[in-house]
Amino acid sequence: MKKATKKEIEALKSTLLERYSEAVTELSYTNAFELVIAVSLSAQCTDKRVNLITPALFKAFPTPKDLANADIEEVKRLIQSCSFFNNKAINLIAMAKRVVEVYGGEIPLDEKELITLGGVGQKTAHVVLIEYTQANLMAVDTHVFRVSHRLGLSDDVSATATEATLVKKFKTNLHQLHQGLVLFGRYICTAKNPKCDSECFLNAFCKSKDGFKPR
Repeated sequence: MKKATKKEIEALKSTLLERYSEAVTELSYTNAFELVIAVSLSAQCTDKRVNLITPALFKAFPTPKDLANADIEEVKRLIQSCSFFNNKAINLIAMAKRVVEVYGGEIPLDEKELITLGGVGQKTAHVVLIEYTQANLMAVDTHVFRVSHRLGLSDDVSATATEATLVKKFKTNLHQLHQGLVLFGRYICTAKNPKCDSECFLNAFCKSKDGFKPR
């Protein structure tokens, strides 16, 4: 597969920024605590599904203290339509307990601190910081991975390696580029039947229409 040239990378960057300059997450939340929960639930689950689940969950457990003291069966019941809900329920309660016990009930907006919370890995931490603080970070989900490979931006086999490559190639405006790549992959450069001829505004940069997935 051909790689994007430096000139193409600059053109891709400017085009994505022009199109998605105001892009934000499609997850619904009102504070950092709710955002961490929503992003954690979104792993292997669509944002649409998460947004159906979270209103009742946020109402039942509006603060970290409430969730820290929650009955795990009640949490499971509220999120059971989400994939891996058993593990996610355990992690959500563990996250809330640490937020209460270590951080005084406030979500720490620092990558190293965030990844000490239950169920929060590097990708989740980055998505939270990108959305909540507009941090100059990149996060690679299945959409970003697929789009990056189709556009010749990366040929890495893992999401982590792809993230490092994108950071190196784009350098700045990473939070906007992340949001843009997610939306582009979700609605235009889809895994099946990408809208190449009808809607794609990056068709000139496309190197492949294969359905790439991180290993």
